[in-house]
Amino acid sequence: MKYILVTGGVLSGIGKGITSSSTGLLLQRAGYKVTAVKIDPYLNVDAGTMNPYEHGEVFVMTDGSEVDLDLGNYERFLSCNLTKDHNITTGKVFKNVIEKERHGDYLGQTVQIIPHVVREIVDGIQKAAKEAKADICMVELGGTVGDIESMPFMESVRLLGRLEGKENVMVIHTTLVPVVGAVGEQKTKPTQHSVKELQGLGIRPDIIVGRSSTKLEEDIATKIAFFADIPRECVISAPDARSIYDVPMVFLDQKLPALVEKRLGLKPKRPDLKKWKDFADRISNGNKTIEIALIGKYTDLKDSYISHEESLRYAGALLDCKVKIRWIEAPDLEDSANTESLEGVNGVLVPGGFGSRGSEGKIMSAKWARENKTPYLGVCFGFQLATVEFARNVLGLKNANSSELEPDAKHPIIDILPEQEGVKDMGATMRLGDHEVVISGGKAKELYKKDIIFERHRHRYEINPEYIAQIEEKGMKYTGRNKSGRRMEILELENHPYFMASQFHPEFKSRPDKPSPLHFGLVKAALEHKEMK
Repeated sequence: MKYILVTGGVLSGIGKGITSSSTGLLLQRAGYKVTAVKIDPYLNVDAGTMNPYEHGEVFVMTDGSEVDLDLGNYERFLSCNLTKDHNITTGKVFKNVIEKERHGDYLGQTVQIIPHVVREIVDGIQKAAKEAKADICMVELGGTVGDIESMPFMESVRLLGRLEGKENVMVIHTTLVPVVGAVGEQKTKPTQHSVKELQGLGIRPDIIVGRSSTKLEEDIATKIAFFADIPRECVISAPDARSIYDVPMVFLDQKLPALVEKRLGLKPKRPDLKKWKDFADRISNGNKTIEIALIGKYTDLKDSYISHEESLRYAGALLDCKVKIRWIEAPDLEDSANTESLEGVNGVLVPGGFGSRGSEGKIMSAKWARENKTPYLGVCFGFQLATVEFARNVLGLKNANSSELEPDAKHPIIDILPEQEGVKDMGATMRLGDHEVVISGGKAKELYKKDIIFERHRHRYEINPEYIAQIEEKGMKYTGRNKSGRRMEILELENHPYFMASQFHPEFKSRPDKPSPLHFGLVKAALEHKEMK
């Protein structure tokens, strides 16, 4: 087993995840089996209870784990399904250590950060790598070098090298090379300090990836190599690219895979990136353009909906079009007369969410899309609120609502799942992960081309089965249900170009070469909608 640890310096958010996933992709396309682990040095056990403004989207994996959005990036780049073991948090590590101490596993020892917490971290990395039966495990360490929260994890990097052997563990350090001044001079000082901090912890980077707005100048790269005590070719330039999907080609041009193979004693192989390059070109060079309105509560931080954004881009790449997203804050639509922001869009997407803030705005957007024959896709909360809107304005049930928003609603069109009644804890208690969906026909069958699918879920509420007959009688059909037929999973509207919604989250299984069928359907319908105008 080979391990590639990716650390970051200077500041967070400079592209450790893209560095790690791009390196993993290159090695995978060279024929190696690659997996990935993301370490998050926060005390939350998982990302499930975190506000999207804190860390962006909560990504849900097949086994129901609620994790950092970087795990979604790994699944998309590597076309794989990861598990809860691939996300290690400080909270999870501490919880495991304390449970072991209470159980008596430490046989009366004084439990400390070193060795017990550090060993728990290393055990977690090794377990995830070995259960994936991988040749190479990419390990991304969140945060930046020098953060007090990261100290135990930095020590685990050093320990992993000692346990696995230096020939099996390498470190890629991603750092910022800022461009300052009117002449655009690149500065190496932040990188020098970051590398010095890393070396002071007993960790020597093998490769440095320098993030900058422009390509690293030769003298700058040479200077970084000198201070880091590594060969010049081990300083990789990572300038701004057309899209994140161009980064693997940027790395390949600088022979990053060969550097990794040499350092880890692997047989040299040439990655085959032809299909990936074709995809990257398509995603940036569509001949047509459409605009989709995304109605959300956290649109100021676009990462809150990153899986939807990428799913739309993947669908656009297949259909030779660029998808422009019009970000609309749901609360801004709560005034029934304030729909000007929707004018001119070719489609509407209402993603998942919770709580009353913005809910009436989402209902209004569903009404607007239904009445204006504009393609609509609702996901999770967007599925539920589309049903509420239909009940109010087509069935005439003016007091229809969700019991999540109005516990004493006269017509609780959306009600709590029976198994959720009495549940008090918030973390990891929803209906989560892959569940079977049986498709009976309609557009859902055309798009999925299957009778049975498995999709990822994250919800506590569902369509109240007492209202199903009334709703279907008026033209809203539930063409996807669970195995028992009691739980509604997919809806579609008769006599509408494309009005679909799902209780599950199709965006979490979208891949570059295989976009979510529902997002593909939305983009295709949006193209047709634009051409008809």
